[in-house]
Amino acid sequence: MRALISFVTRFIPRHLLQRVAHIALQMLSPFYRGSRFEDPINGRTYRKLLSYGRGNRSRPNALAPDTLSLERHRAVWMYLTEHSDMFSGGAGRRMLHLAPEYCFLKRFNRAEGLEITRADLVSPWADVHFDVHEIPYGDNHFDIIMGNHLMEHVNDDRKVMGEYFRVMKPGGWGIFQVPLDRNNAETLEDPNVTDPAERERLYWQRDHVRLYGMDYADRYRAAGFEVEELDLQALFGKDRYSRCALGGERYLQVVRKPS
Repeated sequence: MRALISFVTRFIPRHLLQRVAHIALQMLSPFYRGSRFEDPINGRTYRKLLSYGRGNRSRPNALAPDTLSLERHRAVWMYLTEHSDMFSGGAGRRMLHLAPEYCFLKRFNRAEGLEITRADLVSPWADVHFDVHEIPYGDNHFDIIMGNHLMEHVNDDRKVMGEYFRVMKPGGWGIFQVPLDRNNAETLEDPNVTDPAERERLYWQRDHVRLYGMDYADRYRAAGFEVEELDLQALFGKDRYSRCALGGERYLQVVRKPS
């Protein structure tokens, strides 16, 4: 199973996987049930989770088969429901959810008074399709913006960050998790690297155009945002961090547009 998941995530386009993956994995779910791990998104428990990742970067106990949540999804869900005002902020708010994830599609609808726009280039789960280099909404439009594991794919991340700042309301906030190499002080990127195999070697995946380093938050600050980095192990406690299988998703960056 580990080898199969590694192969399909490496060579089959994501928008095609999104149409069928949830059906196949939910059929496997009964074989993984137990009590060691808990998916906080639906409360279901498992003896183990599925491995996920490409090649030698495959991670054990990463993918929950019912919600299709990975470490980053579970971490974000716990933050949103326990430490943000997303579900309690009142009426009249707007959210832009970029590259929408299966595990959040219906659950975000529970946030009363929050109008959600789901957007992507090609995803079948999106309401609208556009390129984030040119977001087709006016200035100061959204209260919340979320787009996880997206910025490592865009050609000009600084332009995209500028677009986020433009369409976010003053006082608004966003979450933009990315693969982050905390051993590197600076982001690794080179537009001349176009070979998929070389990109996978340098940037961890064939369709990535950069690998962010510890300067990731500084890029948002340069765009005008304030950035708060949270240590999730300290926030949730070591036992819960392990039980919810957050793995390497140790830190969460929350960006805010000054009021």
